[in-house]
Amino acid sequence: MNRRGVLQLTAGATAGAGLMGMQRAESKPLLPYIERQDKTMLFYKDWGSGKPVLFVHSAGANSDIWNYQMVPMVNAGLRCIAFDRRGHGRSSDPGRGYDYDTLADDLASVINTLDLRGLTLVGHSMGCAEIVRYLSRHGSGRVKRIALLAPTLPFFLKTPDHPGGLDRSVFQRIRALWMRDYPKWLADNTPPFFVPETSPQMMDWGTSLAYSTSLHAAVACNVSVTETDFRGELPRITVPTLILHGTADVSCPIALTGRRAAALIPHSELKVYEGAPHGLLLTHIEQVNADLTRFIV
Repeated sequence: MNRRGVLQLTAGATAGAGLMGMQRAESKPLLPYIERQDKTMLFYKDWGSGKPVLFVHSAGANSDIWNYQMVPMVNAGLRCIAFDRRGHGRSSDPGRGYDYDTLADDLASVINTLDLRGLTLVGHSMGCAEIVRYLSRHGSGRVKRIALLAPTLPFFLKTPDHPGGLDRSVFQRIRALWMRDYPKWLADNTPPFFVPETSPQMMDWGTSLAYSTSLHAAVACNVSVTETDFRGELPRITVPTLILHGTADVSCPIALTGRRAAALIPHSELKVYEGAPHGLLLTHIEQVNADLTRFIV
């Protein structure tokens, strides 16, 4: 074959490889995703084998926040799954669907696609409410137990039948600050999420998770968190429930959330962490892991 023929063959092979690569990229994402009916792609991680445990993260974070629980539990023989909420982390950002019904259906898609049964659901903050709405909408047939860490439940707003809540204007002012300078608000409010002994590096890493959340998703999720009333749903929970909550939680004060949720959920167990903040899964790692492992195993 002459030189011209070699060049033509090489060019054709290169072009063909490029087209094949484009076809692969267009037909299937490289990372593990679950596609929802509205074309939203949910990134997930699925580690280990054994009893399945599915982690649901807080608003303004992503599934990486569970690293310090998932790695030890995988090493202990459990199967640990976590996913990024829509608009968060590596999942797509559709600009819609931040109501609890849609988020609970996203959770159901993960559970059904991976065919998880005998499942333990573990939530933090907003993730706890998604778990409750999942049980309300989809039942507990696949769920054996739930663990709620620093839950946003049951209801934040002050209403005639909920005089102990907070005025809507409190949350409106927070969201207005986000719309002007979200990074500054994050920096100002990072220390209360942790404890004084937390390293600057851990705090920086925790804050960096929030930058993977779109501002639209952060604002929309905050509306759902603060304005959705779960008081009618909590008494209908029938699976064993563990609640872990700290006395120094300024994001979800235990008197307004954890204690009230425990009082509404039948046969629930509340474990109070003295001095623990909202980020107790990162500040009280050993204690949280021990309590979760005892509950699951």
